[in-house]
Amino acid sequence: MNNAISNNVQSIEISGIRKFFNKVEKYPSAISLTLGQPDFKVPQRVKEAMIKAIIDGKTTYTPNAGIIELRLEISKYLKNMNICYSPKEVCVTVGGSEGLLSVFTALINTGDKVLIPTPAYPAYESCVKLVGGQVVNYNLNSEFGIDFHELKIILDRVKPKIFVLSFPSNPTGAVLSQIDKNKLINVFKERDIIIVSDEIYSALYFNESYNSIAQCEALLSKVILVSGFSKMFSMTGLRIGYVCAKEEYMKHIMKVHQYSVSCAPSIGQWGALEGLLSCNEDVEFMKIEFEKRRDFLYEKLIELGFECKLPKGAFYIFPSIKNFGMSSEEFCERLLSEAGVAIVPGTAFGVGGEDFIRISYSYSMAQLEDAINRMGNWIRHLK
Repeated sequence: MNNAISNNVQSIEISGIRKFFNKVEKYPSAISLTLGQPDFKVPQRVKEAMIKAIIDGKTTYTPNAGIIELRLEISKYLKNMNICYSPKEVCVTVGGSEGLLSVFTALINTGDKVLIPTPAYPAYESCVKLVGGQVVNYNLNSEFGIDFHELKIILDRVKPKIFVLSFPSNPTGAVLSQIDKNKLINVFKERDIIIVSDEIYSALYFNESYNSIAQCEALLSKVILVSGFSKMFSMTGLRIGYVCAKEEYMKHIMKVHQYSVSCAPSIGQWGALEGLLSCNEDVEFMKIEFEKRRDFLYEKLIELGFECKLPKGAFYIFPSIKNFGMSSEEFCERLLSEAGVAIVPGTAFGVGGEDFIRISYSYSMAQLEDAINRMGNWIRHLK
């Protein structure tokens, strides 16, 4: 049957990140720096809380929105960052990914226009296409921040329903500055647009203060925040995220969430709760270690002739490869086959990613050192 598969599904591909991750299997001795998965263990107290939840029989369905204890702590956690959502405005999801898809499914009608940055996490575009939305890209500037001149032109020309914001950013490691936050507030305060802010890396922020569009109370009625604990507590496989939104949006997001998954995994919810209550030191330790890895990679990449911006959040670095005379796809293919190092071509993150590569430093320092030495030897051979 030629029409057996949905046109929306046929319009998307598997993630370019996973494509390169899967290629590593063909090279047993290769080092993979492809995934955004911290190499740290889940904090001990989080593990103990999950074990206790199993022993105590807390393995049944939870309320669709998640256990109230966790929603209360998420609300408190966000309030400490000057973001004010009540527990009723929080839904615990099966990771940030389900949160994003539930939000887009609840909001988008066929043909609705959605502004998405490029480069950006590829799931934004794929999720929008899955539910029939129309993707419109907005470019980032040379610092991987928002090009406000272009943004205003696009907003006036396209009149989108949704604007997607992603800081700290995957793949660039850029963060939202105070100046840009204020500019965003001025741009959107008079416009009737829903802002979906993906802040999954908010715990990995190397500046002194955290900036989020959700900190503006005047805009909060049209801001939907998506986040989670995969990166914060190194619990990627336990799949606990959350969405925050005002009631007019949340009641519809909840419908999608309920029929998709019923609720997030119960024991993971109890683990995330314990993480918020008692694992701040673990989070700080991971952040300090990531910062050390970032500094190491940045210095080595500069030494090897890359043009590179110092990341200020998350655990990715996004150097330019313009000096090497190859497309990002060719660069990564050759680096893997000739040097045994797997990274991700910038084009996996949209058209704005060409001429760049993404390296994840969520791996150990030993792996990073080995990988950068291999890369250096390969580059010297190229010259």
